[in-house]
Amino acid sequence: MFLILPAATVMVGAFKGAHGGYTFDNVTQIVQTANIRNAFWESIRISLVTAFLGGLLGLLIAYAAIRKGTPGWVRSAFGTFSGVAANFGGIPLAFAFIATLGTIGIVTQFINSVFGINIYEHGFAIWSRNGVELVYLYFQIPLMILVIAPAIDGLRAEWSEASSNLGASRFQYWRHIGMPVLLPSILGAVILLFGNSFAAYATAYSLTSGTGLPLVPILIGNDLAGNVFSNPHEGQALAFGMFFVLAVMMLFYIPMQRRASRWAK
Repeated sequence: MFLILPAATVMVGAFKGAHGGYTFDNVTQIVQTANIRNAFWESIRISLVTAFLGGLLGLLIAYAAIRKGTPGWVRSAFGTFSGVAANFGGIPLAFAFIATLGTIGIVTQFINSVFGINIYEHGFAIWSRNGVELVYLYFQIPLMILVIAPAIDGLRAEWSEASSNLGASRFQYWRHIGMPVLLPSILGAVILLFGNSFAAYATAYSLTSGTGLPLVPILIGNDLAGNVFSNPHEGQALAFGMFFVLAVMMLFYIPMQRRASRWAK
């Protein structure tokens, strides 16, 4: 009920007018208003980039830490760090990156003093799209490690040994055995990363001060907080639009997941 009731409230409120009654104006405004369309595009773009990069890097790191021959303390260290980093976000994470990569951050000053390069003069800014993507990867990669680790554990050592005995190369092993086993879990994890990034609010708000980069969660927060004017039904319509985007992602995921799992039958 804690999932159903809030979602139902949002979906009903998205079609309510400011003075009562029902209307489609709140929903049609999403398509007709340029800044809202831009916010959806920016949110989707950042989510896709961080989901893909976070999924790829997290998969490689997880496999390197879990595979046979890796010392046990390495897996323990990565698991502990990932559990903390995946839940470290919001204002503390934004402040940590601002103190590190801000205009007077520690790393920024070091690069400038040693190499004579001001990264902000080369188009990078911590409050820009690239900066937000970089910060999001801090919790996206550890989340991928946590989610994909059980699937990597499912890769039995005897499968690799049997394929090698039958003359298969490492590429053939991963193409015909390893990736088919992992692909359903990878697809599910990437969808999870997309939703995690798409709904993130506090980190992006702290980095951009709520105005530097248009994102859907920030617009919803402005509507509900009344920073300019209070318009909760527009905020609910924006949340309804987020539900729609996630539903479209699931429509792509379900047939891909079924196809990826077909080998198991």
